[in-house]
Amino acid sequence: MTHTPDLRSTPDQELVDIAEYVTHYEVTSDLAYETAHYSLMDALGCAILALNFPECTKLLGPIVDGTIVPNGARVPGTDYILDPVTAAFNLGAMIRWLDYNDTWLAAEWGHPSDNLGAILAVADFLCRGRVSRPNTPTLRMRDVLTAAIKAHEIQGVLSLENSFNRVGLDHVLLVKVASTAVVTYMLGGDKEDIINAVSNAWIDGQSLRTYRHAPNTGSRKSWAAGDAASRAVRLALMTLKGEMGYPSALTAPKWGFYDVLFKGQPLRFQRSYGSYVMENVLFKVSFPAEFHAQTAAEGAMILHPQVKDRIDDIQRVVITTHESAIRIIDKTGPLHNPADRDHCIQYMTTLPLLFGRLTADDYEDNIAADPRIDSLRAKMEVVENKQYSSDYLDPEKRSIANAVQVFFEDGTSTENVVVEYPLGHRRRRKEGIPRLIEKFKNNLAARFSDERVASILELFSNPQKLEQMPVHEFINFFVGEQNV
Repeated sequence: MTHTPDLRSTPDQELVDIAEYVTHYEVTSDLAYETAHYSLMDALGCAILALNFPECTKLLGPIVDGTIVPNGARVPGTDYILDPVTAAFNLGAMIRWLDYNDTWLAAEWGHPSDNLGAILAVADFLCRGRVSRPNTPTLRMRDVLTAAIKAHEIQGVLSLENSFNRVGLDHVLLVKVASTAVVTYMLGGDKEDIINAVSNAWIDGQSLRTYRHAPNTGSRKSWAAGDAASRAVRLALMTLKGEMGYPSALTAPKWGFYDVLFKGQPLRFQRSYGSYVMENVLFKVSFPAEFHAQTAAEGAMILHPQVKDRIDDIQRVVITTHESAIRIIDKTGPLHNPADRDHCIQYMTTLPLLFGRLTADDYEDNIAADPRIDSLRAKMEVVENKQYSSDYLDPEKRSIANAVQVFFEDGTSTENVVVEYPLGHRRRRKEGIPRLIEKFKNNLAARFSDERVASILELFSNPQKLEQMPVHEFINFFVGEQNV
């Protein structure tokens, strides 16, 4: 019997839509560019702060010590000069390490500025290599912001109606897909190249969420986005060398992404690609904490003055929350490491109640050893408010509500403090932006001298100047002299 091979199909529409968006959509939203400016600022600040933590820095640098890359990409806050694939891992891991950069909550959540690990590494690499590659254009920071808006949009729109975590896949899948699309274009790829590269991102095999959940919660959740960003750059570079794509990567019966990894279901879309996600992205202004707990921590901070002298008299603490928080960060029993603690709503509520603060250092072992923390955590009850769960999913509200109330042994109690929208929410932008800038300043001060901090702040205070700056000149503000 003669076997007739299947004809290769036309590309899946989902791949085509991404490629057409990246190559043809013109971003005209002033709000999107303004927010992208703050997203870039915040992500770099988070990356600089992460350099204070040895568990992060031990993973940075070249894969092989001593490797020299002429005209390579610089890694902010360090002296490393790396190939763009490795640089994307370095910066992506730094941005994500402390769970402090921007976020997006929908059917699937994630952190869209994770894509900046790939975007900045490729942009800097292209700019620094333009002497040895004469036909390479000089990319400016406006190009970086445009790429960031589009990467945010791809990741965020894909997550609005599609929950990858419910089938056991980690949301960094979307970082890989979004970054692959935009960096392929930055490297000179056309629509067909983007389709090919993104098809490889979908069939690449995806990270499991094992490292985000007990009993395996661990530090991989802090470098998984860097891993996805670096893989995106690798796939883009391979594509630009002529490596083929796979047109029915999603829809191929039996062997495609849908049948193998998504229970046979197609992706669903609430809206077409535009600039919606960047305009509505959420910033972590107050706390380096998993976003579903931001309002709980804020409520606990409000209650701190009332309870700080009555800790031993507390009978119970009731945290009223939404379904996603219960599913992801409601944890009892031992917490084994910082990655465990920054995804426990009880821990993230306990620290503000006890100490009136919640910082990145508060997840470390020396702080967690305080016996008062586990004692108070054991008195906490986490309950769902159905209205909170409904409002969380409402595209017009997008609230992330929590309430905290403390009950004492003598029968008295505090008020039930309800916080619907965290400080980093679009509805609180006017209140939040000055605090976001202050956060950036403090993060920079962990690494740079006062003079360097002042020069960086001055640059960010002039968006027009920043946008016209060649990328490598911008990155130079973050390398060299360090106050360490």
